[in-house]
Amino acid sequence: MTARAPNGLRGEASVLVRGERLMLRPTFSALVAAEEELGPLFALVERAASGGLKLGEMVALFWHCRFEWPEEVTREVLGEAVAGQGLAAVTPALKAVLGQILSGEA
Repeated sequence: MTARAPNGLRGEASVLVRGERLMLRPTFSALVAAEEELGPLFALVERAASGGLKLGEMVALFWHCRFEWPEEVTREVLGEAVAGQGLAAVTPALKAVLGQILSGEA
């Protein structure tokens, strides 16, 4: 797989999993799937803004927004990677995805 830099104008971001930068792309279908699991996206954004977003919710959002990931990276692997890095390390990716939810495509 050829890594490329995320396009911030599209709300793309990346997360570090097992030493590899993996792409997050918040497409319409990805966000619909996340909403089905997590409830209304606006409420998710509000929870994040107030500091009430749970780790599992963040991992679920990232999971639904994954783009061209290796098959061996499971949701559990993603969760362990996020927890292992700490919230500060993954906050930029979360901000990018949440920003895309609020603003849409540029």
